[in-house]
Amino acid sequence: MDGSINMNIVIKQGRVIDPANGIDAIKDVFIVDGHIAAIGQAPAGFHGDQVVDATGLVVSPGLVDLSARLREPGYEYKATLESELDAAMAGGVTSLLCPPDTDPVLDEPGLVEMLVHRARLLNQSHVYPLGALTVGLKGKELTEMAELTEAGCVGFAQAEEPIQDTTVMQRAMQYASTFGYTVWLRPQDPYLGRGGVAHAGPLASRLGLSGVPVTSETIALHTIFELMRSTGAKVHICRVSSASGLALVRAARDEGLPVTCDVGAHHIHLTDNDIGFFDPNARMTPPLRSQRDRDAIQAALLDGTIDAICSDHTPLDDEEKLLPFGEASPGATGLELLLSLAIKWAQDAHSSGADLSKAIARITCDAARVAGINAGSLAIGGVADVCVFDPAARWKVEPAALRSQGKHTPLIGYELPAQVRHTIVSGRVAFSR
Repeated sequence: MDGSINMNIVIKQGRVIDPANGIDAIKDVFIVDGHIAAIGQAPAGFHGDQVVDATGLVVSPGLVDLSARLREPGYEYKATLESELDAAMAGGVTSLLCPPDTDPVLDEPGLVEMLVHRARLLNQSHVYPLGALTVGLKGKELTEMAELTEAGCVGFAQAEEPIQDTTVMQRAMQYASTFGYTVWLRPQDPYLGRGGVAHAGPLASRLGLSGVPVTSETIALHTIFELMRSTGAKVHICRVSSASGLALVRAARDEGLPVTCDVGAHHIHLTDNDIGFFDPNARMTPPLRSQRDRDAIQAALLDGTIDAICSDHTPLDDEEKLLPFGEASPGATGLELLLSLAIKWAQDAHSSGADLSKAIARITCDAARVAGINAGSLAIGGVADVCVFDPAARWKVEPAALRSQGKHTPLIGYELPAQVRHTIVSGRVAFSR
């Protein structure tokens, strides 16, 4: 995506918030040949082909989402690259990472190259695949990580498939450490809570639902951190969900281990109580946890223990979701909710010191740093990926309003703050509302 339509664009009179460069001011942004040419004063000889009026709006870097399932290859009946990148544009997401749990699994360079090529042809979000850590995500045999990196992978993950054999995990981390790759792991013990569908607590007991205990997360974290100590591997912890888990991440970081972590956007706001009367839309992985855990997540976002917020976008069709709670597939749509849920966190935690800039950082430059990609800022000379949004807008989450093929989220009917007005990718206005 090289911004083949090279128009000169000026984004006028918006509140430019670029946490990476410490900017928060009303300024004009000038785009030339698909790149940020200047902020504030027009570059010499600038002639604008297109004007985007951003009066009263926020101009931020395009969002960076660390986990968005695009469902290709293999699950096109759930969603397509076209539908989900369309949703990304509506959500202001200009760069996204997709997990390797496609069909076939992203464990061969050819599959990765094909996905990257297909995404590039659509000329929308920049797509960065995570390669499978083990062949077929089966947890037995390591993939050819060097070849997958050459094909375009930015890290290696197991998605939702835990590695049962600790020796395999150790070998994978040793190999990754040798070549400087980052291992992306969702902390879950392969046995504790296996088959569980809700947070193991009083609510699950009362509803008769099988539980996933917090110890499933903490025991896995203990194992990961021990292996980090012995291998020196860089690890990104995906979707921390508990207060106890966050305490372990904080301690590991204080010790100097090269660890980062993210949280799913839904987990910042919802708890297991939101299951309500067995609402299958609230079936998530990891499960929505207690209010204490939710409060700890909000505090960890504020103090920087959690590096980034991701959408954990998982489009599902009605046949998988409109089932009894325990039989429904876990997951929710999220690409179009990421900005609003981050802004809502900042508004809710305003008295604790959260602000718009901090919320935007967690879904732009902080996420880009975790992924090791050049994105998430409005640096002069950088690719012009920009999100222009109305912070004062309110919108209601309704299935019909979502561009994603996945219409399921526990937030249906909720009114959320902030709405994307324009998304610019590589200097091209790819979406306007």
